[in-house]
Parts: sequence; C-alpha cells; structure tokens
Amino acid sequence: MLNVLAYLVGLVSLVIVIPAQIPLLGWANWLALPLIVVGIIIGALSSKDGGRNFCLIVLLIAGVRLTLGGGIL
Repeated sequence: MLNVLAYLVGLVSLVIVIPAQIPLLGWANWLALPLIVVGIIIGALSSKDGGRNFCLIVLLIAGVRLTLGGGIL
C-alpha cells in the first residue's frame, strides 16, 4: 500500500516537474522538491522499492534542471 502511495506522490511531483523544464518556470522545481522527498520517505517505508526508485528518478530530473538553470550551485 505504501508503494502505491509513493508512486502517486511521485506522479504528482512529475506533473509539477515536467512543466518546470520550460525556461522561466524552473522555480516550480523548488515546489516539487519537498513533495518528492515525502515520496522517497514513504517509498523507503514500503516493502518494495518501485515507488522509492520512481521518486528518486523524479528527484534526479528536478535536480539536473535546477543545476543547469543555476538554482543549485
């Protein structure tokens, strides 16, 4: 059950992160980061790793975009 919840949180985060790839919308990644971390924590509490891994991939996408955009030095 927690794995499904982690997938849902990751999916909501992905919906926020995808439009944030457009220039001048990179600030939306900062809104998605806390939600992604919650998904990773929920996924870590689950007996399966799929939800956690999905949230980690979304975190990687958001982190790379923030790094390229100058949001993280």
